[in-house]
Amino acid sequence: MSTTSDLAGLIRDFLLERTSLLMRHEDVARQVPDYDINNAYQYIVAREETHLSWLQHALLDLGAALPADPARQTVAATKGDAWKELAADDARANAQFVEKWRAKVEDVSNARHKGMLKVVLGEMLEHKRLFDQAAAGNKNLIGTSLAINDHSGVVMGARWTGQ
Repeated sequence: MSTTSDLAGLIRDFLLERTSLLMRHEDVARQVPDYDINNAYQYIVAREETHLSWLQHALLDLGAALPADPARQTVAATKGDAWKELAADDARANAQFVEKWRAKVEDVSNARHKGMLKVVLGEMLEHKRLFDQAAAGNKNLIGTSLAINDHSGVVMGARWTGQ
């Protein structure tokens, strides 16, 4: 990146695409009835919120305005195990995002911002792995529950009522 405005534009575009993925992950999480997999989605969403905060602060550091959030895309309602395909789509989307942005991030000359962007990309690959495992039905995504913890039933459908 040769100028501050070029860097700000890159971070803005990165932020907007990253925000779209976060919004989708929130919406998919609402479709996941399994307790452990839903918890993994919540873990990922929380981490993604941290990424967005970093990106927003980077823009402010560069003297750039924060963009408005992109429009939320619709995630079709699912029944049964159909949410597994949504998790597989999330894995693919994360991989595509990293592939698209990896070379652009390597061109960033500001070491602090480049390091932050590389951490975000690295964590997105970790989230891709979790989405792949969720799509395969693996429930031990963020740890193995003790046998005494009963996870029978499903996650409440109206879990995020504050939005």
